[in-house]
Amino acid sequence: MSSAFYAAPAAPVAAQLTASTESIGNRILDVAETRTGAWYSYGGAGTSVFDCSGLVYWASHRLGVNMPRTTYGMLGSSHLYRVSSPRRGDLAFYGSGHVEFVTTWSHTTFGAQKAGTRVGWHRWNAYWHPTMYFRIR
Repeated sequence: MSSAFYAAPAAPVAAQLTASTESIGNRILDVAETRTGAWYSYGGAGTSVFDCSGLVYWASHRLGVNMPRTTYGMLGSSHLYRVSSPRRGDLAFYGSGHVEFVTTWSHTTFGAQKAGTRVGWHRWNAYWHPTMYFRIR
């Protein structure tokens, strides 16, 4: 049978967001997740060690979003606006000194938490939890 006349069966269509419809925060989180398992290091901003804001900085710059390097800089940035109903890819600030990404899992954020830990998913609780959320524009 000639390959010119052979059509492979159609693959199932998955409902996925494309780069044109997916939020920039969601895409930045996808990039950040590629660093899962990297070690936390204060002041680290790529490619094998990160602090909390360094991970956000590194991932956002991969997609051309020039986020400031520090949490304080991010909070004053025109790239962010505050939201009350966070969604995946938004930034969760724990006070003004720590930032991680919102995930789809309840009470879980993604980021570089503290010395001695690896980049990954972190559960929060009544004592350690986000105090404000921002969306990336």
